[in-house]
Amino acid sequence: MMRWTIDRRTLATAALATLLAGCAVIPRGAERPTPVDPPPTPEPSATALPEDQTRHRVALLVPMSGSNGNVGQAIANATTMALLDTNAENLRITTYDTAQGPEAAARQAVAEGNSLILGPLLGSNIPSVLSVARSADVPVISFSNDTNAAGPNVFIMGHIPEQSIMRTVEYARERGAQNFAVIAPDGAYGVRAEEAMRRATGAYGGSVVWTERYSRGNTSIVSAAERLKAHGGYDTVLIADGARLSIQAAGALKSGGGSARLLGTELWSGESSLTRARAMNGALFSAVSDNRYKRFVDSYEARFGGQPYRIATLGYDAVLLTLRVARDWQVGRPFPVRKLRSSDGFLGLDGAFRFGPSGIVERAMEVREVRGDSVVVVANAPGGF
Repeated sequence: MMRWTIDRRTLATAALATLLAGCAVIPRGAERPTPVDPPPTPEPSATALPEDQTRHRVALLVPMSGSNGNVGQAIANATTMALLDTNAENLRITTYDTAQGPEAAARQAVAEGNSLILGPLLGSNIPSVLSVARSADVPVISFSNDTNAAGPNVFIMGHIPEQSIMRTVEYARERGAQNFAVIAPDGAYGVRAEEAMRRATGAYGGSVVWTERYSRGNTSIVSAAERLKAHGGYDTVLIADGARLSIQAAGALKSGGGSARLLGTELWSGESSLTRARAMNGALFSAVSDNRYKRFVDSYEARFGGQPYRIATLGYDAVLLTLRVARDWQVGRPFPVRKLRSSDGFLGLDGAFRFGPSGIVERAMEVREVRGDSVVVVANAPGGF
């Protein structure tokens, strides 16, 4: 099992890189220049972790190799940044490679005395990690958005697509939207998007009058949009996909004078192509605030010579969260899980967030509108709960 230890001797030389994970499609950060090669990764320690009398041991379980290795490296970089930026001296974060086996990574993390697990990244890895962590009474804060995996001592920190849809529908209803239609892909993401739309109309009013599904491809979403247009009876359409396919669907819906208001999901965040498509003008979507993200990106690039993906902020915020809880956490004692359920929540790079009774994160989101050649914030994210 490969292991990287982050302490004061290795913080300054820790360097890693970037990519993608989660439910189905993860939004990228804002488009930026092609990254240069990152500095070399430090060699894993060949010795056991030293004894800690003044620091909490926290395990970071992410893929450091394989197809998702760049994602895990980006998250690990972000945890390093958070430790440097806060001058944290009471945490030791050790990174374990889940690509070599999530259960084995968790087993080694527990054996080496870690009292908290940050990760895993993939929802499919959570059961394997839990099989070890639960018996050792070590809580897990996962970067996944798989809400089905939440439970006792399991907290889901990833960006939840349903929350983006709920926020956008609430805003659209306040502006007169009544009859909603959905264009969603086959698979888990599409199912979640449609269910979220139905819950949103149940909460805020209106009705879902029609749904069209498609398999992801060059023309399938266009055909779905044309079928929806022929059906009619709606004034607002949710397109539950990334920017490229959403633009194709919007072109079909708006051709011939179509006037329906278009809604999107958090997958649109950071996508400048939206502003170059006339059919997207007036479209709405919700996402976490980017107010702090630009500074994070600049700092990341200065330190690691590459660009982060949007999901890397989860690693940074997980450290801030741990430090907040660590104020009242005695070294050598179990992690105080009850502190994670603070109703006041926490503040991170992605804005205000808190964990509900089920362990699923609740995030404050802003509403954005595509207006010509720009995307503007039309409703600010709440500053807290």
